[in-house]
Amino acid sequence: MIRINGIEIVRGSFPDGTLLVKYSPEKDCGCANIEWYYENDCELVTLIYLTKHLNAHGISNIKLFMPYIPNARQDRVKSDEDIFTLKYFAQVINSLNFESVTVLDPHSTVSEALIDRIVVQTPKENVRRVISEIVQNNGAEPFMFYPDEGASKRYSGMVTLPYAFGIKKRDWKTGKILGLDVSGNIEEIKGKNVLIVDDICSKGGTFLFSARKLKELGAENIYLYISHCEKTILSGELITSGLIKKIYTTDSICNFKHELISIIPCGKGAENYEEY
Repeated sequence: MIRINGIEIVRGSFPDGTLLVKYSPEKDCGCANIEWYYENDCELVTLIYLTKHLNAHGISNIKLFMPYIPNARQDRVKSDEDIFTLKYFAQVINSLNFESVTVLDPHSTVSEALIDRIVVQTPKENVRRVISEIVQNNGAEPFMFYPDEGASKRYSGMVTLPYAFGIKKRDWKTGKILGLDVSGNIEEIKGKNVLIVDDICSKGGTFLFSARKLKELGAENIYLYISHCEKTILSGELITSGLIKKIYTTDSICNFKHELISIIPCGKGAENYEEY
């Protein structure tokens, strides 16, 4: 979904399948704000045409809000047959010469290096919002858990609460997760509500292994915050496991509903929550 200055752009098509899109730029306006909540790659073509259209009407100061970065998973290549889609996507975005490109909790630091004039929003306020709700509902602060060491380094400084992190055991030939060990303040997990924090979820295998291990260690209720939630979560075992009390995510790519999922609008995290 794409919006310009708050107006959602409706896309159609000509009989041959090519894009049909209309937008009337505001008169005497030299700037514009574009929001792109990614749904599919066709939207990239729409973004290109809309930006060129604005430029043609004298609007060159354009800011892009793109909370989820498409192609961020393909942030490296290992062989000649691998196509470095993130690099080429970034080149397209850079060619549009946006004044700024604001993103939320990017999956890879490579994205940050490749996109010009990038502004990175952390999920700090969103996480605080979730913590505040857990405290309100349960009367106590949650124990924090990060699924791997990378997530621990990225998020543990956002809140000053006790935490532990996972160490994944993988089959390095297939990449399949075989299990998960826990390091950190393990003795504090028993009887506590636990909040797992990470950036992105597909089917949720990592979080399923995390929840199982946390339950073994005596965790009470387990909550999950992820900045970006793919629809594939609905086909994974995590959603039906009964191990997760509630899942919090943003509307960056989550445009579907489920009784376990609570959506936080992007850019509207808690503003006045207590410092944890």
